[in-house]
Amino acid sequence: MKDKCITEILDNTPIANLSEGELHEVRVHVQDCVSCRGAYEAARISAVVIRTRAQTTIEPSPFFQTRVMAALREQQAVESVPAMLRLWRASKALVSSMAVTTAALAVLSFVLPASPTPVVDQTASAYSAESVIMGQSEEQMTYDQVLSAIYADDDEAR
Repeated sequence: MKDKCITEILDNTPIANLSEGELHEVRVHVQDCVSCRGAYEAARISAVVIRTRAQTTIEPSPFFQTRVMAALREQQAVESVPAMLRLWRASKALVSSMAVTTAALAVLSFVLPASPTPVVDQTASAYSAESVIMGQSEEQMTYDQVLSAIYADDDEAR
């Protein structure tokens, strides 16, 4: 041990694990070596601090056990609910609003009467006002057909 540096021994082995013989040799060596004396004192003080800290017991707050047990019961209650029920609880507002929207659209589409389609006069649609005025019609038109073709655009504009 005289050949070894004391700092290497103290770095590799806790001071509490050294035998009495090794401790005696370390104490003899640190009387002559100043750098090893600093390392020995630091190791000795840290061992004392660790030992006293390990012996100290910390009492939890009075309501710690109550809070922990309440959290544990709450966690168990959540896990006991089936997954589909938890899913429904999370999404029932969305699903309900989608169902109401679908029902409203169905009512609007099927129940309410559709707007009546205008009846188109087949004879009037075959002629335009321009074709009647310009005389581009190949057939003979009656007086009523001419008037309805000319004034049909006016009726639609109103």
